[in-house]
Amino acid sequence: MLNPQAMNRLHMHQKVTLMVNRYEIFADDGAGEPGALIAFVEQKRMAFKEQVTIYTDSSKNVVLAGFKARKVIDLASGYDVVDGNGQAIGFFRKDFGKSLINSTWHLDQPGAPTATGRERSQGVAVFRRLWNFIPFIENFPFPMRYHFDFVRGAQPVFNVDKKTWLRDHYLIEIKDPYVDRRVVIAQAVAVDALQSR
Repeated sequence: MLNPQAMNRLHMHQKVTLMVNRYEIFADDGAGEPGALIAFVEQKRMAFKEQVTIYTDSSKNVVLAGFKARKVIDLASGYDVVDGNGQAIGFFRKDFGKSLINSTWHLDQPGAPTATGRERSQGVAVFRRLWNFIPFIENFPFPMRYHFDFVRGAQPVFNVDKKTWLRDHYLIEIKDPYVDRRVVIAQAVAVDALQSR
């Protein structure tokens, strides 16, 4: 099995089907393209998103990590990230006040200051909110690319960049060598899966 902690570039593909949302996270092949599969998430579309399990592959035999809401009703309470044995390895929450204008996340990992992630483009952030109010159109995927930058103070930690216009393909670039890649993967899935909240 590949060691995600040694990887600085990951590719995340989301596939939406009638019944499930599927996320596949790949290691970079060294040439900027997806290589080996290192993480897999499959969730029933009508299920609540308060708990997500991240597996090492599509067999779903081995759990890599997961995240779970602290409170089901109060989504501002945040999400605990756990490893495959259920031990806490991180925490993230959406800042709902700031997210009214620009989606903002706070990510904590033991022994490190809080990292804050925001949408890079304020214009795209505003347009994406307006998209959700246009009748009939709001049922279609948002057609523009958007990007999130996570920093601690002025130090970059990682970024999540949507690479394609229509399909949900993301590039995750990790700048902090010490950040737990499992926590990064959980936050990247949440950025997409919980974006409308």
